[in-house]
Amino acid sequence: MTSWRDSLSVYLRPRLLAVLLMGFSSGLPLPLTFGTLTFWLAETGVSRTTIGMLTLVGTAYSLKFLWAPLVDRLPLGPITRRLGRRRGWAVVTQLGLMLAILALGFTDPARNAVATAAVAVVIAFLSATQDIVIDAYRIELLAREEQGAGAAATQWGYRFGMIVSSAGALYAAEFGGWPVAFTIMAACMLVGTTTVLMTGEPAAPAGAADPGPPSTDLAAWFASAVIGPFSEFMRRPGWIAVLVFVVLYKFGDALAGSMANPFYVAMGFTRVEVANISKIFGVVATLGGVAAGGLLVHRQGLGRALIVCGVLQAVSNLTYVVQALAGHNVALLTATIGIENFAGGMGSAAFVAYLSGLCNVAYTATQYALLSSLATVGRTTLSASGGWLSLQLDWPLFFLMTTIAALPGIAMAVWVMRRFPPPR
Repeated sequence: MTSWRDSLSVYLRPRLLAVLLMGFSSGLPLPLTFGTLTFWLAETGVSRTTIGMLTLVGTAYSLKFLWAPLVDRLPLGPITRRLGRRRGWAVVTQLGLMLAILALGFTDPARNAVATAAVAVVIAFLSATQDIVIDAYRIELLAREEQGAGAAATQWGYRFGMIVSSAGALYAAEFGGWPVAFTIMAACMLVGTTTVLMTGEPAAPAGAADPGPPSTDLAAWFASAVIGPFSEFMRRPGWIAVLVFVVLYKFGDALAGSMANPFYVAMGFTRVEVANISKIFGVVATLGGVAAGGLLVHRQGLGRALIVCGVLQAVSNLTYVVQALAGHNVALLTATIGIENFAGGMGSAAFVAYLSGLCNVAYTATQYALLSSLATVGRTTLSASGGWLSLQLDWPLFFLMTTIAALPGIAMAVWVMRRFPPPR
């Protein structure tokens, strides 16, 4: 039997360290177009309705499955020949992200919010494309027995990247202003680029040694790479109900999150207070919730864990109601964020396990891109109404509504688990 020491030593392998650092690069851009950006906009006086609508810049994360087959097959000329399929795409998208993040810091949302939003859209598109590349890179780079450790390393790296671009950006903005903060964030993308350049190109899967669609039979390639994954999924019983559930499960959580930073500003919390509590302690609480959610799935089964975690996610939003009534209270904010993030982490663990189980091993990359894209619809498209809704209601009623908004997802979880249980 393998000892605990031997099991843990897998994380010290160079490939796993590379995966962790690439996860850092993958997690870094997300807060810059969501949490950090909304905090900056709230400070400059941009209306809540506009801030809520700007969550639509993350639509690229919901649509990345549309160009995933191209990223998988389309060569980049001499870049692909020199660096390889995965490394070439990774370096190109990361350099593009560096330039776009730098440009975002020198926009002026108070005078031209449209320009700020346009650059944020570019960042979101490049970030979603980087996710496609890095997910494929990780799967192909690691041996079969390393995949579980690789998934964990990616999640930890992703969260560390989010800490840097949320708490780190707020610290930098406090002492040097927003242009300095975004310049530092752009430089942090070099972590991922350096890692990719120092890591070998993974062996191409069978049938993919020559990247790009076959020029002699484009129709056959399109049917296999693009149509096949979707048609296989649509032949399953209850597939529409499953997709509706995927969209709704995290909606209440996402709706509350869309207005979290404007809420902190309205309650009078400083940048440093938000950085310390929300962006650092909150991420630690999320990681603890992920671990607890995984244990719950293992002990109680996937179906029951999804329902229990969905209820906890919904109830945890009520802590913001208490915070809104109390106002500026640092101790209460610590408890609020700790409870909400821990419950959200539990829900994320169960949800990712469910999405992974839905994928056919013959079409894992494209089907997971589809499902994970739909899962972001609640965070982007549906939660875009959060700014307008918070203006129509006061803060306590708004967060009460986010709890109510989670109820359809819980109801769908109960129904889908009974009618169309996930594969074992």
